[in-house]
Amino acid sequence: MRFAHPFTLAFATVLAVPAFAEGELNLYSSRHYDTDERLYSDFTDATGITINRIEGNADELIARMQAEGENSPADVLLTVDTSRLQRAKDAGVLQAVDSDVLEQRIPAYLQDADNQWFGFSQRARIIFYDKTEATNPPQTYLDLADPAYEGQVCHRSSTNAYSQTLLAAMIENFGEEDATAWAQGVTDNFARDPQGGDTDQLRGLVSGECDIAVSNTYYFARALRTEVSGLEDEALENIGWVFPSQNAEGAHMNLSGGGVAAHAPNRDNAVAFLEYLASDSAQQYFSAGNDEYPAVPGVGLSPSVAALGMFKPDDVDLSAVAGNVPAAQKIFDQVGWK
Repeated sequence: MRFAHPFTLAFATVLAVPAFAEGELNLYSSRHYDTDERLYSDFTDATGITINRIEGNADELIARMQAEGENSPADVLLTVDTSRLQRAKDAGVLQAVDSDVLEQRIPAYLQDADNQWFGFSQRARIIFYDKTEATNPPQTYLDLADPAYEGQVCHRSSTNAYSQTLLAAMIENFGEEDATAWAQGVTDNFARDPQGGDTDQLRGLVSGECDIAVSNTYYFARALRTEVSGLEDEALENIGWVFPSQNAEGAHMNLSGGGVAAHAPNRDNAVAFLEYLASDSAQQYFSAGNDEYPAVPGVGLSPSVAALGMFKPDDVDLSAVAGNVPAAQKIFDQVGWK
């Protein structure tokens, strides 16, 4: 069954942002989703602020902002994953934001400790499995390292930000020694060398290359809502999922977020844009338009996301997780996770 966009629901809430008569906002974004166009146009309609966009790879945008220095036109950086947000902070291209709206709307564990970045949408990184083969799928992240699953697991490479952040969270929750043992166990259980994106991990279940795969929820929810090659209705019916560690730390969450650029020429507009992203209407659109979970508690989900069910998220401090990424990369190299 395919689920349509609930646009009438997603934009029922009036935007809680100030109305400006004029102005512009220079947005550097590594979010490459056509559906975000509605986010930007609604902000412009509500405020009169024109958005000028530069899109690219997160690392390239961060490097560009560094090279531009004080002359950078960037007002806001939007990117995906905690590790990249932390990378931007460490590179000195963001600044602290003092906003009562953001403090009240965005949960503390989804904010940088120094208020330099904020999470605006989430994706749960969970376990998917072939229901015809894996009759006893892993129930926790730790279970992925169990020798019982040798030769069954598909996962992305160690250079991928999602992989790095998951291991960084394991370090925060269990310590480096146990996280190293876990990474070694998962590596030993690989069905194939790590390759491809999250959709490719799900396709691996369909092709029979693996019985168990790790992916962010929005890739699967997108396939519920619209046609995705290799993940047609019949294939989806044979894929089950587990929100891991529900009796312990909870499901690991990846962020999409942003911050105000260090030398923002339109700082007030930049803050207004971040506050807009925390509004009910924008939060609902992250779910309706891109199959993500809102960062703000209590905001309704789109049907494709709600179909995955309720779960307990891991509320580990993502600032601390981001700080563990270098240690995670060392562990990957140590255990041979390609």
